[in-house]
Amino acid sequence: MSSPRRRKQSGSNTRRRSTPVRDFWGTEDAGDGAEHISPADDPGVMLRSLNSPPLPGRETVAVHYFVAVAEKAASLAVALAAASDLLDLDGAPHDDGDGEDFATA
Repeated sequence: MSSPRRRKQSGSNTRRRSTPVRDFWGTEDAGDGAEHISPADDPGVMLRSLNSPPLPGRETVAVHYFVAVAEKAASLAVALAAASDLLDLDGAPHDDGDGEDFATA
């Protein structure tokens, strides 16, 4: 039978390593050099270019669902870009109907 383990004394020669404190999201301001995002004309074009998935008898249905997921992801990306004031629709000033440019409102 082995002998019981002893705890290390608090005054031992062990040193704690100090790690530099970093901000989780970073310290750089992303708004200075942020580029504007324009929505894709056809979000499913890349998936269709890869050809049909290898699912015998279900290729057409699978392509439909894959493209539907890509379109949903693209619409969410456009919504996030609009919420962050990064949405660019053809580089023209945008009008929300009240005569003001909503990018500056």
